Amino acid sequence: MHIEPGIVAGPKMALAYGTAAAAAAYTVKLTIDDLKTHSLGSFLVRTVIAAIGVFISFEVLPHFPVGISEVHFILGTTLFLILGAAPTAIGLAAGLLVQGMFFAPTDLPMYFVNVSTLLWPLFAIDVVAKRVIPATTAYVDLKYLDVLKLSLAYQGGVVAWVAFWAFYGQGSGAENLGSIASFGAVYMMVVLIEPLVDLAALALAKALRPTSHSPLVTRRLYQA
Repeated sequence: MHIEPGIVAGPKMALAYGTAAAAAAYTVKLTIDDLKTHSLGSFLVRTVIAAIGVFISFEVLPHFPVGISEVHFILGTTLFLILGAAPTAIGLAAGLLVQGMFFAPTDLPMYFVNVSTLLWPLFAIDVVAKRVIPATTAYVDLKYLDVLKLSLAYQGGVVAWVAFWAFYGQGSGAENLGSIASFGAVYMMVVLIEPLVDLAALALAKALRPTSHSPLVTRRLYQA
């Protein structure tokens, strides 16, 4: 997901700097929480896995421009369920930065806009998960409706942030509204497909359930 360069520009970028800085601060909080139950080595390994997964989502999996942005299979909920919130947040930011630095330098001026758009919906599903998933349920035991709720929250959050930046940067003209509508409509395809990917990943994780905790995944994947 990349909002097109120029959608937000000039003094208006100050808001993007602020939302990205707040996201960074919240990521630090999530990291501290994660390190209470995981080793530093596990955290670093999961973060690297997340960054690689994000890069594959951006550069290898199908993606195409629609309206004001690009449609990607970000797999945000998949990474969240398997790796945890903090490694996924850092992975999203790192994967986006690597892509901008080496493969799509024209996206770099919009980095703080894009990173805010990806991270805040992730923080939202972390909150949603705590509310809708019983504390006695491990992630590998989630049902389709549970995963769908998380995916809708994440993908809906991404669409909402894209729309916000478009309105904020370009106003409410007919052309801008049309671009937003086009992006939102096509993005519904992602909303339909990603819960199935999530369930497939959880089914694989359940089949590979280790006898003890693996440092490659978040503890909540297997432990309630």
